[in-house]
Amino acid sequence: MRIASFAIGLAAVALVATPARADLQLCNRASYVVEAAIGIEDKGSAATRGWFRLDPGQCRPVMQGKVEAERVYVHARAMPVYGASPAAQAGHADLCIAEGTFLIAGARHCTKPEQRLVRFTEVKPTESEQGLTASLTEEADYTPEQARLAGIQRLLVLGGYDANPIDGIEGKKTETALAQFLKDRGLPNDAARAPAFFDILMHSVKQGDGIGFAWCNETAHTVMAAFGIEDKGAVITRGWYRIDAGKCLKPDVSGKPRKLYSFAEAVDANGQVIKRADKPLAWGGATTLCTRNVKFELSDHKDCAATGLTATGFAAIDLAGRPGATVRFRE
Repeated sequence: MRIASFAIGLAAVALVATPARADLQLCNRASYVVEAAIGIEDKGSAATRGWFRLDPGQCRPVMQGKVEAERVYVHARAMPVYGASPAAQAGHADLCIAEGTFLIAGARHCTKPEQRLVRFTEVKPTESEQGLTASLTEEADYTPEQARLAGIQRLLVLGGYDANPIDGIEGKKTETALAQFLKDRGLPNDAARAPAFFDILMHSVKQGDGIGFAWCNETAHTVMAAFGIEDKGAVITRGWYRIDAGKCLKPDVSGKPRKLYSFAEAVDANGQVIKRADKPLAWGGATTLCTRNVKFELSDHKDCAATGLTATGFAAIDLAGRPGATVRFRE
């Protein structure tokens, strides 16, 4: 499933009063494991803090005590295992973030190389002694219990198990897929109720455990990858997919193809191809297919140069009779 299936976007936030505590807490009622950052604006100055991880159906405090700032903002993104996060469909301020745990004062302007501006959505809490809750939602408007099950379904599907449809509703297909996942990994039947179960699911997807097609980046560089798939006698290529150093990614390959084509190249912080002995650090093969420098989906590969495209050598991967394959990038 593509993360772009979000209809509202992860930054869509609704606020309701909660009697539990005076803190501001975030609740994840979406079917993705997310990381959230908060922004605070008061007297013309803004600060940001992150990241707060939230599993589907989980709530956690992100601000201690009474909220007295003039404005509170939230930015959320799905974990990398899902691919690129969708752009928020609603946003009210551009504020700085960084990777890892961060606290940025003067967040309207990024002053360090590792910082960058992203769109935050304003949260408008009402004054209450009982506290506030912000909920990250999808169009499906899941309850916390439904969000947790939908999150499990989504990661099972990414891992190659048929838990469709992703709807947060218990059913035979979901039960069968979950049971098979637990059996394949020697886990007890009640493992899905454990707090760390989403870690197990994401680890399985990232490692490409042999079901479905996966890329694993075992270099110290960022890798941009593309694949080709045969469809009704033609080959369709899609790219680019970002795979960070030490990470794995399963692209959105539908159906059960008998053959795939893969190409990837390492890039630096500026997006330029890294070279070794004047040759690009890349992983491909002898099958020539077309690509372009930006995001693409192409089906005509007869004359790449004549149409302003790049002729690229892809490696052929035979999937006939195999449950999956993992391409590992190494220097």
